[in-house]
Parts: sequence; C-alpha cells; structure tokens
Amino acid sequence: MTALHQARGDVAVLVVAAGLGLRLGPGAPKALRPVGGQPLLVHAVRRAQAAPSVGAVVVAAPTLEVAGVRQLVGPGVTVVAGGPSRQSSVGAALSAVPEGYPIVLVHDAARALAPPDLIEAVAAAVRAGHDAVIPVVPVVDTIKQVAESGAVVATVDRSALRAVQTPQGFRRAVLAAAYDALPAGAELTDDAAVVRAAGVPVGTVDGDERAAKVTVPHDLALAELSARTTGERASQGAPATEERNESGVEQ
Repeated sequence: MTALHQARGDVAVLVVAAGLGLRLGPGAPKALRPVGGQPLLVHAVRRAQAAPSVGAVVVAAPTLEVAGVRQLVGPGVTVVAGGPSRQSSVGAALSAVPEGYPIVLVHDAARALAPPDLIEAVAAAVRAGHDAVIPVVPVVDTIKQVAESGAVVATVDRSALRAVQTPQGFRRAVLAAAYDALPAGAELTDDAAVVRAAGVPVGTVDGDERAAKVTVPHDLALAELSARTTGERASQGAPATEERNESGVEQ
C-alpha cells in the first residue's frame, strides 16, 4: 500500500493495537479487522497523521503480527511488540517515542475513526498547560445500580457522569513518571487512571461520536457504515472531517 502521510509537530501518538478482540468473535486481532476496505489500525494511523500537531506515531502491535503491521502502516511509523496488558503495551510504545515530543497522546486502534480535529483538541489542551486531558461525552442512557441478586437498587444521577474516549493526552514527562511509579502487576482501565494514581489531576474536552469504540460485531457494522459515509463525502469533494467548536477544559 502507499506509505501514509507523515506530519510534523510536537505530538507523538501511541496507538494501542495489541488486543485480540475476543468479543468480536473468531478472526484476526481486533486492530486488523477490516472496515471500509482497510484494517481499523490503518484508519487510526491515517487520522493521527492527518492531524497537523502529530510528528510521530508509535504502534503497539500484537506480538505475532509486528512484521505484518510494519508493512501495513508503511515507513514513518514505529511499530513495537505490545504486551499481555494495556499498561505493558503503552509502556513499550512510550519507550520507543523519539526525543523532541513533549506531548504524548495514547489512542486505541479500536476507536479508529476518531477524527484529526479531536486529536488536535486534546493536544491543544495539553499545550495550554494541562498535564493530562481526556475526551468525554455525556452519558445518555438511564443508569441503574443493581444488586448481585439482579434487583434494582437505585437510579444513578447521570448528570455528572461522562463516557471516556481516546486519544488521551499527557505531558510526556508526566505520563512517563506515572508509569515508572505504577506498582508491578497493576491493571488500570485507562491511562488517565494511571496518572491519577500518581496524584495528577485530569481535565476534559468534548469528545466526538465518531470516536466510538469497536468491541462487538454490531460496533464493527456501525464503523463500516461510518467509514463508508466519510469516504463518500470525501469523494464528493466535502472535507472528510467536520470543524469542531473550540471547547474549554474542565477540571
């Protein structure tokens, strides 16, 4: 395939792609599942490199797929073997970031259609002075607290709840120090939790519905539709990504 565009900036994006995606059913590792004619990973890398601030992309690939992933993403992208956990994969990718990138964004290949303007919004918030920033969207479903017996205990007030997306942005030194301080064997759900465990406050920016996560087959079908729609708009001369309103950062 044609080598991906290589941008230049002060941001390195770590694309975590080592998961097997067992909930998708039999087949290739999740990041290598095709959507719109290309693997999820290629979509994620292309969108990262389309963001003007991004100067380096590092992929944490499935251990047995490193050579194939290198060929898939082309020159200009660093590919390392991921580990058995998210933390080990991020740690491996973080260690491979070249010098000269003070801002690091950690992104899931499973959120492959996250647009470049979301990447820019997260990077801008870190650049503006925040040590850690995550994109979030309001929780729209009614949330119930349920006992082990299955009985409903309470209705949770969703007004203060947010669903978290990636990419999550950090000052590189802050993320590296948080990983160094992480106890061996600790398993946290995301990188915001890693820096919070180190006492670092985490801010937020508005997320984007296009950054939805692919977890189950239904998600893959929705991603296929979204990728097809974006491709059609681009072929008709419309911009592939939409302008975002400037959003503030909340603590």
